[in-house]
Amino acid sequence: MSSDVIYTMYRVDKFYGPERQVLANISLSFLHGAKIGVLGPNGAGKSTLLRIMAGREEPSSGVAELHPKASVGLLEQEPELDPLKDVRANVEDGVRALRDLLDRFNVVSAAFAEPDADFDALLAEQAEVQEQIDRHAAWGLDQALDRAMDALRLPDGERDVTTLSGGERRRVALCRLLLSSPKLLLLDEPTNHLDVAAKAWLADDLSKHKGVVLIVTHDAEFLDRVANRILEMRDGVVETYTGNYTEYQQQKAARLQQ
Repeated sequence: MSSDVIYTMYRVDKFYGPERQVLANISLSFLHGAKIGVLGPNGAGKSTLLRIMAGREEPSSGVAELHPKASVGLLEQEPELDPLKDVRANVEDGVRALRDLLDRFNVVSAAFAEPDADFDALLAEQAEVQEQIDRHAAWGLDQALDRAMDALRLPDGERDVTTLSGGERRRVALCRLLLSSPKLLLLDEPTNHLDVAAKAWLADDLSKHKGVVLIVTHDAEFLDRVANRILEMRDGVVETYTGNYTEYQQQKAARLQQ
């Protein structure tokens, strides 16, 4: 697989039982920088497509492959949260590796005060951890979390997630997923339960994403702001269009006229 291709599908079919075919002979490749809106009526296979791409389901036939060095994240309609953690801890799960680096740096730094400290070993470990933190620009992690949580109107960080409404749970899961910054970002109706300001922040954040973003949504205005490709799914078949939602409408009208 080319390093420019994050995900590829070749002649993918998906059946639920012998009589119900949801995807039919789908062949697609997704390149870095693609922001793709996925449209279609209920039952067209939009969520199935995302779940196959996320590795949650297998195609009935054909090839579906994520680039071996790429990561994938999926926002589902009913996302799972850790009931043993509060809101902020669930969000931090999206950047757990960076949080662990910062915590390790603090532990090493504190160890210098121990009476039997091995300064040479501690200096070497501190330098190694600091290099990783610098490489991932993790010093501002707490500020980044605060900004994202505020922008998406998350509940108080100490709130028990088992008390959250469905919309609050989705915003927590969305925040966690965005902070994890997977190369392949799959979003199923991400603008549900977001106000105007939160939608604007999300659109801006997605526009900066360097991997691939697939968005299943009925929000035409949001797709006009974010999408540079449209996939229209109907009866298990996919048609592709270049541009945002408005440009898709223009191209579709021209195709129908022809």
